Amino acid sequence: MTPVQFTFSSAFALGFAGLAFHRTHLLSALLCLEGMMLSLYIGLSVWALQLGAVDFSAAPLLLLAFSACEAAAGLALLVATARTHGTDHLQSLNLLRC
Repeated sequence: MTPVQFTFSSAFALGFAGLAFHRTHLLSALLCLEGMMLSLYIGLSVWALQLGAVDFSAAPLLLLAFSACEAAAGLALLVATARTHGTDHLQSLNLLRC
């Protein structure tokens, strides 16, 4: 495993571990998801550069666009929950209640 592969795979693992073990605030969960998406973007970009595939070079940009849309939707949900519940604690959210 090259150092670059180790770097982005460990960044993804740290983001996943942060999402799995530190779920007190919605903002921290969104930041962990964004870190995971950015590590996937870096991995996909490095993979496309190493292969030299010209037709595959649009895939990292597509992933980055989906990541930006995910971040915008997550921040909109954060604002909506902060306005309705008064906090962004995940413990106060009940999915069974509308």
